[in-house]
Amino acid sequence: MKKEWMYVVLTSLFELLWVFGFNVASSWWHWIIIVTIIAIDFHFLSKACESLPTGTVYAIFAGAGAIGTTLMDIFIFEGEFNAIKGLFMIILLLGVIGLKLADNSSKEQMQTKGENV
Repeated sequence: MKKEWMYVVLTSLFELLWVFGFNVASSWWHWIIIVTIIAIDFHFLSKACESLPTGTVYAIFAGAGAIGTTLMDIFIFEGEFNAIKGLFMIILLLGVIGLKLADNSSKEQMQTKGENV
């Protein structure tokens, strides 16, 4: 896996960590840990945006956060799962994949134009 995609994976994981922290924090020092995790998360987010399209990075970051948080709510915090939630998670996942594919297509077109000049 390329380094820039590793940053995307890390920022998505750290996002889930601080969201989990919001649900379990019960003292002031928990919040210090959460703020530190948020700072690390945004560091990885900015590193990913240095070499990848920002729209794609943010879509993956937000999509992974939304789906991950929903799954965390269901499996860890005893939330409810229903078909509507499942459907919208699939739609969100398809949108993120579509954006990634569209970025790859745009890069290929730009490379082809550069070769034809």
